[in-house]
Amino acid sequence: MPPVRNSNFNSLPPHSRRRFLQVAAAATSGVMLSNCARALLNNASGGTTVQSDGRAGSGNQTLRIYTWANYTDDELLSNFKDRTGIQVIADTYDSNETMLAKVQAGGGKDYSIIYPSDYMVDQMSGQGLLSLLDRSKLDGINQLMDKWQNPAYDKNNAHSIPAVWGTTGLIFNPDVIQAEVKGWDYIWDNTEDLTRQITMISDVREVLGATLQYLGYSINSTDPAQIKEAYEKLLEIKPAIASFVTNGWEDQLAGGDLMISMAYSQDAISLIAEKPELQYIVPESGSSLWTDTMVIPKTAPNSEAAYAWLNFMLEPENAARLVERLKISTPNAAAFDKLPPKLQQNENLFPSKAVLAKCEGIVPVKEEISNLYDQFWTRLTSS
Repeated sequence: MPPVRNSNFNSLPPHSRRRFLQVAAAATSGVMLSNCARALLNNASGGTTVQSDGRAGSGNQTLRIYTWANYTDDELLSNFKDRTGIQVIADTYDSNETMLAKVQAGGGKDYSIIYPSDYMVDQMSGQGLLSLLDRSKLDGINQLMDKWQNPAYDKNNAHSIPAVWGTTGLIFNPDVIQAEVKGWDYIWDNTEDLTRQITMISDVREVLGATLQYLGYSINSTDPAQIKEAYEKLLEIKPAIASFVTNGWEDQLAGGDLMISMAYSQDAISLIAEKPELQYIVPESGSSLWTDTMVIPKTAPNSEAAYAWLNFMLEPENAARLVERLKISTPNAAAFDKLPPKLQQNENLFPSKAVLAKCEGIVPVKEEISNLYDQFWTRLTSS
């Protein structure tokens, strides 16, 4: 199904993929690796189903998982069944909040594996919804990249295994722009030539956060003066902004109706696969960094199959093949070593250490600061 379009500047789409639950986030402490919003395309109902052999299964030979679109394919599910004899039924959702609401309402009791984003792991574990992982049943967790060995959103990976990660950046056609674009400078320096030619993600913390970084501040600033400065800086380029939309910009950008879009790396990589003339960059001033994980809910009906899935996904060979087929970024260092050089050197998938050093995870802030962000966001998007 094609992405939902939103060309009305004052009409914002629903919560983006990693949108904060602001009140709950205000109560969360600690530094997370990330909490950015990146909406993956899914069907309007929020749930497609993929089965490894096309038949409904039951009992110990069936594993139901709840995941994002584009994180599994028929080959993965078939290979898992060939190895374990367990049939996989994969349902997909389009936002962490959709998934959480279903789990809280009891609709998640059929799933033994769920794929929450980093900040949602923190929230779900705080609500007692996740099982503590039994490390004696896991093989290969020590092969994770250093950044994911002890993530702040889930100390020592107590409840989760990282599955996919990425950045937020800018995508454009260099043949159309015909100028070097290193980051946000290009937009501020060329606002008059970009009238209604750019789109920005529909997420307050992503947009204000990127501007804070551009100004030399932290993406997680809690200084009211800095937040106001970022808002006023955004007002300078408002004539260039066609809309705030997380998905729906793809065809317009590919067709030349837009010059630049702020996007999540996963979405940019997917579009570049179809339109290789496009280019994705992480702004030189920095970016946000996000992670999606695998967890076993406390209500899991088949924890034995769940551990089989985690171990299968941790196997370097399996993780590497998934990167090759789906072009997703793995946090598995041993899997990375098995990738062909072309993929290892693809900085859209695996940014350099210098780029990652400038990236920050978006973390919760106190309620009064969260409200301040929202106030400036409302002014920005409605005026």
